[in-house]
Amino acid sequence: MNIQKKEIKEIVKEKYSQIANQSKQENETSCCGSGGCCEIDYTVFSESYDHLQGYNTDADLGLGCGIPTQFTHIKPGDTVLDLGSGAGNDCFVARALVGETGKVIGLDFSDTMLEKARKNVEKLGFTNVEFVAGDIEDMPIPPDSVDVVVSNCVLNLVPDKEKAFKGIYNVLKPGGLFSISDVVLQGELPPELKESAVMYAGCVAGAIKKEEYLDIINRVGFRNIEVPKVKEVDLPDELLLNFFPEADIRKFRESDTGIFSITVTANKR
Repeated sequence: MNIQKKEIKEIVKEKYSQIANQSKQENETSCCGSGGCCEIDYTVFSESYDHLQGYNTDADLGLGCGIPTQFTHIKPGDTVLDLGSGAGNDCFVARALVGETGKVIGLDFSDTMLEKARKNVEKLGFTNVEFVAGDIEDMPIPPDSVDVVVSNCVLNLVPDKEKAFKGIYNVLKPGGLFSISDVVLQGELPPELKESAVMYAGCVAGAIKKEEYLDIINRVGFRNIEVPKVKEVDLPDELLLNFFPEADIRKFRESDTGIFSITVTANKR
């Protein structure tokens, strides 16, 4: 199966709409795929948020691959945009940093996720956090209006990553910062993984090489590009057995292919 770009967004939207109706614990053994059931632990990349100010358990579906707010130096009064905001996990952490005088905007294209996030913000009573429907490749956010952009394990799901980073550059104020946690590759994924819709929704098949990822950021015009955090991701054998036999798993592990979660920061010129 070859995944076409026009199919990718529908694959992602459908899967993450299903995930929105599950708890973090249910997402650890999410059943997915066509023609059968394969167990994907959507929390295989995620990190613990429960020590952070602003953390809300109802907003944590375990879908991230880092903590992007950790490297932003968000200040009280800042406007923060979270791309692919899901149920609002990073938005609520960012809200604790911007305070009463700041503003947090969550952007997502899943109506089900937006509904869950809006219910969460209503329960919390925040008046300076809003969730907006929109596509990362065509953001409905005014130019030069945002101090900080964050995103957590989302841009690997976007077909046109350069267009996404151009959009980020456009919405940031001059000197503004982004901090993005994402999944990147070293080497080449086997075709069985690269062509899998399940693995695309699981943040793997849509990932590109780290060097290519950083080159896109540089071409768009960002400066002070840094990678303050890198963590290798180990896909469990139980998952890989859904795609190839045990002997091929050994070959995969002995190859130079690696899957990493990274956090990247950079400034608009």
